[in-house]
Amino acid sequence: MTKPEKMYASVNKQRSAIAEELRSASKQHGPDPRMNPRLASIIAAAKKQGFPKISIENAIARGQGVSPSGAALEHITIEAMIPPSIAIIVECQTDTKLRTLQDMRLLVKELGGSMTPTSHLFDRKGKIMFEKAEGIGEEDIFDQAIEAGAIDVDTGDGGQVVVFTEANQTVAVANAISRSAGLKIQSSDIIWDPKEDMMAGATTSEALDSFLDRLQEDSSVQEVYTNAS
Repeated sequence: MTKPEKMYASVNKQRSAIAEELRSASKQHGPDPRMNPRLASIIAAAKKQGFPKISIENAIARGQGVSPSGAALEHITIEAMIPPSIAIIVECQTDTKLRTLQDMRLLVKELGGSMTPTSHLFDRKGKIMFEKAEGIGEEDIFDQAIEAGAIDVDTGDGGQVVVFTEANQTVAVANAISRSAGLKIQSSDIIWDPKEDMMAGATTSEALDSFLDRLQEDSSVQEVYTNAS
């Protein structure tokens, strides 16, 4: 990958992260920044980084389960394999289901992959991220988290405590830890976690890099999961 391509990929990754923060804040605490301080803070940071206004509005709307026009969104899960034998799961929200499916099929085909079931290579888990709190890390709440029903505790890129649970225990565990540790819930989602014995291994895939870059340009894409290590 050339230097300009790496820079482009980095910008795309950054914008995807901002969009996810906007969506999560809108989903958790509402779409009005006047009533949602966290959302207001993320919007201000996004504007400073040159994040387009329309993209901000799209992300906030998707957090409410609607398109910017107010149309209800449908959830679609795309499963595929791309070279060299990398499993992909893409979660989408769209108001044009057939078009999104067609676009995804075409993209997978262009990269030499195929639409095929891959969910058996992943575990369904709950992922809870708590807002960063001074003096509280994963080691400080590990015992409380396990007692509440968590299966693992980690630290996020921004220093937040991240807790993993069984999918059907996500809400209960999130609320229990929030009460016992005094932490505010930043986000709570059900994710696809690749099974350790099904990882594709340490491999570089141009098809994967291209696929991920292309997905960043699709506003219907919410989450992307792979079994590439």
